[in-house]
Amino acid sequence: MATFFMDINQDPIILKFLDYIKFEKRYSAHTFRAYSDDLMHFYGFLEMQFEVNQPNLITPAMIRSWMASLTLSKIQPRSINRKISSLKSFFKFCLVQGLIDVNPTKALQVLKTKKRLPSYIEQEQMDLLLNSTTFPDSFQGRTEYLSISILYQTGIRVSELVNLKVTQIDRSAKQLKVLGKGNKERIIPLNKEMLKQVEVYIAERKLMFSDDSTLNLLVNSKGLPTNPRKLYDVVKKYLSLVTTAEKKSPHVLRHSFATHLTSNGAELNAVKELLGHSSLAATQVYTHNSIERLRDIHKKAHPKG
Repeated sequence: MATFFMDINQDPIILKFLDYIKFEKRYSAHTFRAYSDDLMHFYGFLEMQFEVNQPNLITPAMIRSWMASLTLSKIQPRSINRKISSLKSFFKFCLVQGLIDVNPTKALQVLKTKKRLPSYIEQEQMDLLLNSTTFPDSFQGRTEYLSISILYQTGIRVSELVNLKVTQIDRSAKQLKVLGKGNKERIIPLNKEMLKQVEVYIAERKLMFSDDSTLNLLVNSKGLPTNPRKLYDVVKKYLSLVTTAEKKSPHVLRHSFATHLTSNGAELNAVKELLGHSSLAATQVYTHNSIERLRDIHKKAHPKG
């Protein structure tokens, strides 16, 4: 893939936009980096191909030319659509700021992508993992077990778990307060068993670390907050014991949480709220998982399947 460079740190318009999505929209660090990289590559392409670097000079044809170059470089449609989303946000910002009169991305069509169903772990396999798998009888083992339990039983994102504070757990109301994407807050109920696990874990933490001042719930063997990479490794290790599924990540546990809820009759709007989705469309994909599961059961069990 051809690489185009542009020092976006020298462009006041782009800097203003990046400040906007970071401090006002409160996008995650991952999303911020993606937008920054997309704009850097896009502007680098424009300078190289058209000698243009001002928003008011950019046309739809130039953007389509950039998209074509991405396609020729074998970039997947889903990734190109994400880059288009970055541009749409940027030019919408420029329009509001009065930097352009016409949004060049307004009539831009996203590329068609194959419908991809979320990967999930079967309910029986999750029961086997949480109820019959042996975890190390140590603080680390209990941290690993609690991590997987929370991810599966609440459906929160790994970034939300890493940043989860003890104060976000309301034991009297039996609920968890989560700060999700865009700084949006949502409430997730917790059962007695989960609350008991949390209480025992916090008590052991206080005994282990006399100078325990960390606000984060999950800590490592040194008493420091855990990190996403560590949680990914933990989830992959334990899911490998109960499933041969190709994907074994924390996000698969989130998919499993949502799929099992819909399979057991939960209302889609309720699942949407629990996941913190901004639109119902993002949640509807889990109904397809349920339909596919029923189709598979029918095929295996019915004599005419």
